[in-house]
Amino acid sequence: MKKNNRFIIETKSLTKKYDGKAVLDNLNLAVAEGEIFGFLGHNGAGKTTTVNILTTLLVPTSGSAEICGFDTVKGSMEVKKSIGYLPENVKFYDNLTASENLEYFAKLSGIKNSKEKVTEVLEFIEFTGIEHKKLGEFSKGMRQRIGIAQAIMHEPKVLFLDEPTSGLDPMGIKKLREVILKLNREKRMTIFMNTHLLSEVAKVCTTIGVLNHGKLVYKETLENMLKRFSDEESLEDIYFTIGE
Repeated sequence: MKKNNRFIIETKSLTKKYDGKAVLDNLNLAVAEGEIFGFLGHNGAGKTTTVNILTTLLVPTSGSAEICGFDTVKGSMEVKKSIGYLPENVKFYDNLTASENLEYFAKLSGIKNSKEKVTEVLEFIEFTGIEHKKLGEFSKGMRQRIGIAQAIMHEPKVLFLDEPTSGLDPMGIKKLREVILKLNREKRMTIFMNTHLLSEVAKVCTTIGVLNHGKLVYKETLENMLKRFSDEESLEDIYFTIGE
């Protein structure tokens, strides 16, 4: 059952343990609708575990998480309708074209007018003219953009991105950044982005949260963070200061 909630993403005492060890430790997090939220942390901090719970791929050991007012366990089907998800390494069929891949996933998801929808999302990510090339010919950056196209075909309210710029060249990062900002600006989509790159967060995010060994140690708007740490020599110094 949907609850009235002013936050589009909210966790309460969210905990995940493996063999008695907490990978995620009493996470209390709230993300408002329309934010581009950057979720920062070192490798192993618990970022991916958090996203896996929020996207219904994992069940928490204790605590709760809600997306659009729906519990990720009890209302998992409604949550799935409300979200899109781009994993770090998106999987496609390399022998099929961009259009064929998207049409396949659209039909698999039960999306009506799949051909029209595929054309629409390809235009949105500026893939017109190369949509008939096979995925095996594309760079990782281009594949990531196709991954976003797949994730937004059902017009979700929230888009989760797991290390979206990992392994991309500068042009790939720039193009992906433009798509993220366009989704937020034109589609009013809330973006939740896992990353360990504060420099990238500074270019797209409105709010950041820092996770350290499964605990949320900092959450603030980017503007206020930069004011607070104005004496730091670089964005990386800010990150290490917060994480201490």
